[in-house]
Amino acid sequence: MFTTSRSRPVLLAVASGGGHWVQMQRLRAAFDGADVHYATTDASAVEATRGGCVHVYPDANKQTPLRLMLCLIRLAWIVLRVRPDVVVSTGAAGGFLAIRIARLMGARTMFIDSIANARELSISARLSLGVADRVLSQWPRVAELSGAEYRGAVL
Repeated sequence: MFTTSRSRPVLLAVASGGGHWVQMQRLRAAFDGADVHYATTDASAVEATRGGCVHVYPDANKQTPLRLMLCLIRLAWIVLRVRPDVVVSTGAAGGFLAIRIARLMGARTMFIDSIANARELSISARLSLGVADRVLSQWPRVAELSGAEYRGAVL
């Protein structure tokens, strides 16, 4: 839901470092016209956004439960501060957490699973199926088997 006091929608783009971040950067043109905020685990990503607003959160996964809690707290703070109209994530765990928090606030959400997941959806994408407005796989067969959507590949 877009707030009426803003002239442009606010988009929060959430991606872990590495390949998730690279895929998010390839989507940048799709964000034209929005006030874009990025959230990532990689503090060096600030240079890549060329002046965009970047928030950093701790990297975590199911093997690091304490860091996962810290990640959740930091992402909750980011989402509450940014108040996005839309959240887009290319993964991983932090992307799912941001989508979950943003949905509670009424934001529209999309999880785009990594191109590396050619056989099945990632855990974060599977969890997002029950939460996000859209979950996309970059592989037609994976989408067909999982219930995700296929709209092409980012790379």
